[in-house]
Amino acid sequence: MQHDIAELRRELVEISHRAYERGLVAGISGNNSVRVPGRDAALIKVTGACQGDMTEDDTVLVGLDGSVLEDGRAPSKEVRWHLAIYRANPAVNGIVHVHPPHATAWAVAGRVPPLIHTAARGILKRIALVDLAPSGSERLAELVAEAFADPDLTVALLREHGTVSVGPDLRTAYYHADYLEDTAKVALLAAQVEAADGYADFVSVGDRVEVAR
Repeated sequence: MQHDIAELRRELVEISHRAYERGLVAGISGNNSVRVPGRDAALIKVTGACQGDMTEDDTVLVGLDGSVLEDGRAPSKEVRWHLAIYRANPAVNGIVHVHPPHATAWAVAGRVPPLIHTAARGILKRIALVDLAPSGSERLAELVAEAFADPDLTVALLREHGTVSVGPDLRTAYYHADYLEDTAKVALLAAQVEAADGYADFVSVGDRVEVAR
């Protein structure tokens, strides 16, 4: 069991580093977690740690009842809704919470991006929007748990906050977060293309591109 937990700590650090390097989260924001198989417990990032700088010492074991199982480490303040998702859906084994800029822009606007391309439609299928509540609050935990009571939901926007993605393992949850940011970004770029339609055409002239007006 200790070997399994050590492996999960390494995976949690790896995925957190990847999310930071990918530009999905800034500063000390965001928090990812992974369920511990065979135990009513999960590993989550400690409070105040940067995902890009995390080490295995920046993870903490918590019970699904909210108890902290390791002395001297405090979990992220968002631990309530991580645990609520695990309790509600046994099929979820990994959760990624990040603040990617394009998806978060939609969340700030209180809108859900369209599933603009085939990959998003095939993999994500639906995006939920969770209403505004203070970070770390019981109310936010209730709202997130209500959204993810749908076993088919894999991603959600937290209004004016960021994104939540889940999966049967942590790596899949990360991929869902990446696809959500990608469809949010492409939707905004496609809107810019549509706005430019009829105003300018791009034409190839030899080895360069010119704007024909």
